[in-house]
Order: sequence, then C-alpha cells, then structure tokens
Amino acid sequence: MATEDKNRATAAAILPLVGGAANVSSVVHCMTRLRLGLHDRSLVQDEALKAVPAVMGVVEDDTYQIVLGPGTVARVTPEFEKLVEEGRAAAPAPASATPLTAEELAAQGAEMRAARKAKNATPFKLFLRRIANIFVPLIPALIGCGIIAGLNGLLVNLGWLTSVTPALAAMASGFMALIAVFVGYNTAKEFGGTPILGGAVAAIIVFPGVANIEAFGQKLSPGQGGVLGALGAAVLAVYVEKWCRRWVPEALDVLVTPTLTVLISGLVTIFGLMYVAGEVSTAIGTFADWLLSNGGAGAGLVLGGFFLPLVMLGLHQALIPIHTTLIEQQGYTVLLPILAMAGAGQVGAAIAVFFRLPRNESIRRTIKSALPAGFLGVGEPLIYGVSLPLGRPFITACVGGAFGGAFIGFFNQLGDAVGSTAIGPSGWALFPLLDGNHGLGATIAIYAGGLVVGYLAGFVATYFFGFSKDLLAEFNVSQEPAASTVAATGPATVGAGPETPAKEPAGV
Repeated sequence: MATEDKNRATAAAILPLVGGAANVSSVVHCMTRLRLGLHDRSLVQDEALKAVPAVMGVVEDDTYQIVLGPGTVARVTPEFEKLVEEGRAAAPAPASATPLTAEELAAQGAEMRAARKAKNATPFKLFLRRIANIFVPLIPALIGCGIIAGLNGLLVNLGWLTSVTPALAAMASGFMALIAVFVGYNTAKEFGGTPILGGAVAAIIVFPGVANIEAFGQKLSPGQGGVLGALGAAVLAVYVEKWCRRWVPEALDVLVTPTLTVLISGLVTIFGLMYVAGEVSTAIGTFADWLLSNGGAGAGLVLGGFFLPLVMLGLHQALIPIHTTLIEQQGYTVLLPILAMAGAGQVGAAIAVFFRLPRNESIRRTIKSALPAGFLGVGEPLIYGVSLPLGRPFITACVGGAFGGAFIGFFNQLGDAVGSTAIGPSGWALFPLLDGNHGLGATIAIYAGGLVVGYLAGFVATYFFGFSKDLLAEFNVSQEPAASTVAATGPATVGAGPETPAKEPAGV
C-alpha cells in the first residue's frame, strides 16, 4: 500500500506541472519514460518538474517525455492516467496562469507544432519512430522469455531439474515462434489498418503448412522471412485494406474487405515476400557474423563509440529489427553487448566528473544518485544531467564505449561470440540475458571484461581530457545555482533529437 501511495504521490506531483488534466491529450509509457501528448506546451513548468524527486530528467520530442526509470514508470503511469480522468471529470476546462483567447491559444499551439515538425518530422525520423512503435511493445516479452531461456540453458548444462527444463524451453520459445504474428498486428495498428488483419496475414509466415508450398523453385519453410517478412506483409495488408474501403460498397464491406485483404496480401506474402525477406534476413545474419569475425576490435570500436550519438539523433531505432532478426535466427544478437559498452563509458565518465569537480556538491549529488541506475544500464540521468550539458565528458564517454566495444569485438574475432537473447537492458542488467557459442562462463567473463574496460577508458579519458581550464574554473565551485542550471538544462539541450521506445535502447 505504501508503494501505491508513493506512485500516486509522484503522479499527483507531476500532473499540475504539465498543465493539469485538461492539458494532457495522451498518456503512454515505454521502459523508462512517461510520454505525454500536450495541448499547450507553454503550460509546462519545466524547472519545477525536474525538481520532483522521482523525475530523472525530461526530453521534448514529438511527445513530452518524463524520465522515471524502469519499473517506476510502469507503476506511476496507471496512477497518472487515473488522476487525468478524475481531473477531466472535475474540471474539463484548461487552466492557464495567463488567460488566452481561443485564437491566441490556437496560434500558439500551431506555432509550436510547426517548430517541432521542422526539427523532428523528417520522413526518415518518422519512419524510424514507426519502426520503434512496432517493436518496443514486444521488449517486455523478449526480456522475460530471454531470461527464462538463459535459466533453462544453465539447468540443462548442469543436468538439474530435467523434468522441468522442457517446460521452461516451451515458455522461452513459444513467443519467439509466433513473434511474426505480434509484429504483423503492431505494424497494421501503426500504419492505420485493422491490427487483427495484419496479424492474420503475418501468421501465414509461421504456419507449418507453408512447408508444402514451393516458391522460386524451392520449398518454403515455416518462419522464413521472420519479422521482416511479417512487417512487409502487414504493411501490404494495410494498403490493400484501405483500397478496399474506398471501392467496396458499405453493404459488402464487412465480408469483402477482410477477405480480399487476407487473400491478396497472403498470396503476395507466400509467393514473394517470404522468399525475399528470408534472403534479406539471412544476409543480415551473415553480415553481422562476417563483420565481427573479420572487423573484430575495429568494428567493436566504431559500434561502441558511436552508439550514444546515434541515440541522441534517434537513429538507433533502425537497429531494433536487426536485433530481433538476429535473435530469431541465432538465438541471440551479437550487436547488443557491444552497443551496451556505451553505457559503461558513460558510467566511467560520470565517476571522473565526480572526482574532477570536488567543490560542486550539486553535480556530485546528481552523480551519486544516478550511478546505481547507470550501472544497471539506465543512463538518462547521467547523460542529461551530467555529461551532455558539460560537453566534453559526453565525447569522452563515447571513447569509453569505443574501448569496451573493441574489447568484446576482439573476442568475437577470436571466435568467442557474445550475444544477448533479448533487447532492452544493458549494463549489469544484461548478465541474465547473455548467451554465446563457448559456454556461459566464458560469455559472462568477456562481457564483464568489456564493462571494466569501458568504465576505465571512460574514466581516464574524462579525467585527463574531459575538462578545459575554463570549464573547471566555471564548475569546480560551490555554487548550487550554477550546478543546478547545468543539470536542468540537459534535457532542453537535446530535446530536438528524437528518442525511442525501444529503445529504450541498450547501452544507454
């Protein structure tokens, strides 16, 4: 009960600071962030919101995002939704500190929407957001099934609980066997079609009976094309459905539209998309293996070093289908542990900042409170409250990620593949999801070694190269207001860059 009261108190503290219930148009959450659609951005009290104890930071994108951290956000969001509903029922009219006419309010909102679109609504970024919206909702199931798969593998290797391991294998594999259906459902929903029709067309891909069908001179296999085929099939189903809605008479719509949608999309999927998507999926897996087998430390250096900037630009979302495809093909993604090193570099950089600014108690308090989450792979508080506003420490954090990625990449080149059975967590939270080709002990040791290298490289790079003389003179002082300003302005500095879902991304 005390936990429920705490979550409700957090929600109650946030609501008036975002303009009240009448100012909230939508409420959703991802792994770490409460994402709000707002009617009037000017009603948000940013500084007061950042001062709420449970709030780790804010990021402004197409939605207003309040960073609460994993676990917390899933508990605060339902309480927030209840308060919004109660507030709308009690006082439906929006409140404003400065009364505005309807025309002024509409003009202000239009201007803000135009400014946001100019920064963030490029076709490529909108496409990446859609990809994230399709795959991010699947992450909790991927994590849960991935951990069960890891536990099952450990028990099988030890020869323990042999009567239970088949059941664990079924739990771990059931979702992955049908993941194409969920991708199809989410894809149709995201692209404006009927979700269940998207799922129905995608289900063809995993249906065992496709093994009796021949296309392009070869027999199809259940699951061929995987999530990429499911995505393509569902998008096609949406366009067929929309075409039918325009031309089919209303009296026949309920019968003709779903039939034609499944029939046309299904035939194209069976005799085209499954083969093409299967070839693409195979190429992705082959290229990832080739890259790390031949590029090794160099590939890891680039991947680990550039992941944080990719996150800042929102481009990391393009990797989500690649991770999912690798997990579907090989049982784990070899890219994620390397990308997770970006978080290790961030932690090392934050520790160096702590020692380099001994007089700035405000920043040191921020680091002390955010480091536990950073070790578990939740890096937003350190990024937005420490390294990014200071500038150089963000760059040196990337250096730490590069060295950690190079360490793991080197062992991949030697033949010791280190992978993750799910996407989402990083840092220490990734240990239960690790898998590889040379036993769990070796996999854990290599990943742990990468974390240590990332911590040390991020610390050394930041300690010796992360501060200019002017920066030290400005911030190594006991001035609470100056330090608070740095921490507070972090989210605003990066607010123009989009962020996922699904992301939330590992390695941050």
